Amino acid sequence: MTGIVGKKLGMTQIFTQDGRMLPVTVIEAAPGLVLEVKTREKHGYEAVKVGFFETARAKQLTRPEKGVFEKAGVKTYYRKLKEFPMGGLQAGETITVEKFAKGDKVSVSGISKGKGFQGVMKREKFKGGPGSHGSMFNRAPGSIGASSFPSRVWKGQGMPGHMGSERVTTKNVEIVEIRAEQNLILLGGSVPGAKGTIVEIRKDS
Repeated sequence: MTGIVGKKLGMTQIFTQDGRMLPVTVIEAAPGLVLEVKTREKHGYEAVKVGFFETARAKQLTRPEKGVFEKAGVKTYYRKLKEFPMGGLQAGETITVEKFAKGDKVSVSGISKGKGFQGVMKREKFKGGPGSHGSMFNRAPGSIGASSFPSRVWKGQGMPGHMGSERVTTKNVEIVEIRAEQNLILLGGSVPGAKGTIVEIRKDS
């Protein structure tokens, strides 16, 4: 598996050579530094710990995170630490967008936009009742339980509540273009998250 972390800059559109317009999401994937290599013999699994997005403010990090940099002998702190099950890398190597290629299928994970407290029609896609003739039942959820059996509300019943602001993964997203000199990845279509949020891009080997 190959992985990288980037910042979602927003959406735009590009035109192909045959004149087709494609909507794309632009991801700025700054180079990541391999800080630690975990082996099956020592840690029980194989992975690499990578730091993304340099930062000079040590107070933004926790004490365990600072210990990772001290152990790696790195003087530059990184704001985002992430483990990927990638092999064949050594501490000190750099992961860039050149690990990916045009046409690759990737999975993109991020925190979706928060929608706040929403009703059942928006949150659970309920149909609702008639909107006229005094039905008094337009956007309400309706009955939520049975009578004598089971005399309770079933688990998983659709109800009003908080919507969005949760981790979402979109699979089989195609890489439309790689701009290595700008550290940009152009992904076909939309991906989870608002502008400026951090997303993870993974490609199965």
